[in-house]
Amino acid sequence: MAAESDDATTRSVPEWLIPPPDGFTADEFLQMRGLPRHTELIDGSLVFVSPQRKWHGRVILLLVNELDEQAPDGMRADHQMSVKLGERQCPEPDVLVVSEESLNRAERDTHYLADEVVLAVEVVSPESKERDRETKPLKYAAAGIRHFWRVEEDESQRHAVVYVHQLDLATRAYALTGIFHERLKISVPFDIDIDLTSAWERRRRP
Repeated sequence: MAAESDDATTRSVPEWLIPPPDGFTADEFLQMRGLPRHTELIDGSLVFVSPQRKWHGRVILLLVNELDEQAPDGMRADHQMSVKLGERQCPEPDVLVVSEESLNRAERDTHYLADEVVLAVEVVSPESKERDRETKPLKYAAAGIRHFWRVEEDESQRHAVVYVHQLDLATRAYALTGIFHERLKISVPFDIDIDLTSAWERRRRP
């Protein structure tokens, strides 16, 4: 009976859930259809995410709006798009700053390449702490993405705390350049000034 039960369980698993011996390639992953939203490919394996919390969504909205508004000509902000980093790596940063050309092109509109990404941002959720703090920054750095932010929640205030990192080209590792609690004001990759306490405020038209 146990064997029959195991067979039934195996048959109920979708075929795309079972990776080949060497894992999925990024090209195979990008051609898959019917995956749950925000599925990522890390080291050839599919990674699924939990439903998004309100705080997570509001912070993403704040950052993508502010970065897109403040970005200079030639750069644009986007969010939750896959980035092909390598043969078996295709994560999905929460927020990105990319070249304007790559954002506007009609072809290959399902993902970006690493050299098109100026900044990758991860907004940490309870289930993604290890990936956002350890795994994904290593992948972004190895792929040569120059700027990386990790955003954590100040649970007492619900404000976003932003950990700003810049790539050390000699070591291909990120160096922490600042921690920002209420206001994020920096000059790289361009002049940025964001009120981190405003994620829950309503944006009004002038």
